[in-house]
Order: sequence, then structure tokens, then C-alpha cells
Amino acid sequence: MALDQDSLTQLLDTVERFVTERLRPMEREVAEEDRIPDQIAREMRELGLFGLSIPEEYGGLGLTISEEVQVARRLGHTSPAFRSLAGTNIGIGSQAIVMDGTPEQKAHYLPRLASGEIIGSFALTEPEAGSDAGSLKTTARREGNDSYVISGAKRFITNAPHAGVFTVFARTDLQSKDARGVSAFLVDAGLPGLSVGKADKKMGQKGAHTADVIFDDVRVPADAIVGGPAMENQGFKTAMRVLDRGRLHISSVCVGVAERLIDDALRYAMERKQFGQPIAEFQLVQAMLADSKTEAFAARCMVEETARRKDRGDNVSTEAACCKLFASEMVGRVADRAVQIHGGAGYMAEYDVERFYRDVRLFRIYEGTSQVQQLVIARNMIREARM
Repeated sequence: MALDQDSLTQLLDTVERFVTERLRPMEREVAEEDRIPDQIAREMRELGLFGLSIPEEYGGLGLTISEEVQVARRLGHTSPAFRSLAGTNIGIGSQAIVMDGTPEQKAHYLPRLASGEIIGSFALTEPEAGSDAGSLKTTARREGNDSYVISGAKRFITNAPHAGVFTVFARTDLQSKDARGVSAFLVDAGLPGLSVGKADKKMGQKGAHTADVIFDDVRVPADAIVGGPAMENQGFKTAMRVLDRGRLHISSVCVGVAERLIDDALRYAMERKQFGQPIAEFQLVQAMLADSKTEAFAARCMVEETARRKDRGDNVSTEAACCKLFASEMVGRVADRAVQIHGGAGYMAEYDVERFYRDVRLFRIYEGTSQVQQLVIARNMIREARM
């Protein structure tokens, strides 16, 4: 159920104020120390940021996707690391349970995910299976009638070092060679045989942690399958539904980051003088600002319209992929122009645009690369044309 307008406005104002007053002053410290302070994490939990998309009956805010993308855009006005800490609980770490979980799974996990008591993590990518998720090698071998044994390795798993529960995708039909034999399991951290590697050293988004996750004969009950045993071999469908929503969320974050970069670039252009006048007076600088503003506005409109359609119940698989493709590529171009407007200063760590230039590069890769989005869009177009 959507919030009334007053409640939504109050939520958005609160998030915007939190971003401005608490998060932005901490950006440099988080980047240098590669960690988000515990106090900031506590404040994020108290604001309900970990439970934006989780239904109210389980302690979340129960936002519609149209409301969620508005919050995500405001969170994009600061370092992506802050949003990433709560991002898996909002999206890929919880939505499989929200969409397809049994009543028991929802009651057990969702209240703790909504409060931030535990962090959820989405374990799909593997050393040899990223964009081609249907080729994953991790297996879940049935033992008796009441358990599975999971073996394999996952790579680049967001929030793995902090996770309390993993949504793990493993092959249950060992004869299958494609996505039709994959199931989704809820696997608690700390089970015998489950280990998490060292946090990855990354180009950007310092403070947001990823790591390998190893499953060495990890035994789980049969009812650990998302949706229960009856959902065996249905995990890939769950993953795709989760990613549709996640792509809209990430697209809106991209819009928010672009807006932040445009504001920073405009402010610098109005202050920096060359040839006796602010560089904002130069038409070629104005062209870069105008192109950035136009593209960010276009992406925002795409995301908000697609979110409305999804809330209406429409199938937005194609449109969500369009949003992810355009918004993630757009923010890369905006970041490049922001560095160019700053000139030599934009290459220096003293200025925020240098850090954001590295941070935004990831948006074109995770939750489906730009090339995967192109394939999704084109294949859907061809399939619809044949109907």
C-alpha cells in the first residue's frame, strides 16, 4: 500500500537531510578507511533504511517501487557505499523471500532484515558464471528426503563479509546444463563448511565490501529452498524477478549520483575563473553541463515511469533493462564531463569528482552488465514480434 503524500514527503525530507548533514561529511573518511562507521550504520537502521521494500507486517516500510526509487535517488546524492550497506536488504538480499518465500521463511527472516539486525546477501555470481548465470557450477545434492548438501564457490558477493543470511543459487538438477535446474536456498552464515574470503580490493566504492563465499559440503534442510521444496528448480525465475526490481533501484541511484555530480560541476564552473571570467560563461563548458542535465532528466523520467508501470502490475522486464542500460551509461558520461569541467583539479583526490569517477564505473557491471541489458531488451523485442 502506497504512503499518503504527507508521509512520503516527510520520509524523503528526512532522508535528504540525513544525506546532507550526516553522510556527505563522512564520505572522505569512509573512502580512506574503507569502512562505514558503526554509528552511521545504527542511524541508518533507526531511520528504517534497511526495510524500505519489506512489507509493514514484517517491520519494514513497505514502499511501492515508485516510492522506493525516490528514496534511492536521494541516497545517490552521496557516496554509493552508504546505500550499498542497506542495499542488499532493500533489494536482492530480501526480495526473493518477499516475492517467493514461504510464510515461515518470511516470519523468520524479514523482520530481522527490515531492522538491519542481519544483512542479506545474494550469492549468484561465480568464478566462471557471471552474466551467464544459467551456467553456474555450484551444486546442491539431495541427501535423503530432508536435506541438501551445497558445494561450490561464489565471487564478488556484495556484503558477504557482513551477511547473516545468503540467498544461494545452486544446481539441484545435476543433469541439467541450463538455468532450468537451478534452485534458490536460504543459507545462514556460520553453518559448518561455509566460509567467506577476504574483502576484495576494488577500484572504487570503498566502504562497500564484496568477497568470495565458499560452500564446502554445507548441509541445509530441504525447506531452506526459497518457497519450500515445491520450488525446487525454480530459482532462476526467482532471480530474474528480483533483478527486475533491483535494476530500477540501481537506475535511480545512478540518477541521484548524476545529479550530485552536476551540482558539483556547476558550482566549480561558477567559481573557477579563466581569462578573467568564470568558466561557466564558456559555451563549451555550458554544453557539457546542458548535456549532463538533459541525460539525467531523461533517465529519471524513464525510471519513474517504469516504476509506475510495475506498481500497476505490468511486466516491465524490457523497460527495467532499458533503465539500467541507459542510467548506468549516462552516469558514466556525466562523471567524465564533471572531471573535464574540473580540469586538472578533477584528477586530484582532493576533489569529490575524482572518487565518484571511479565509483560509478561499477554501475555498468553489477546487477547485469550493459551488454546483458542489451541482450535482454533485444531478445524480448524479438519474442514479442513473433507472438
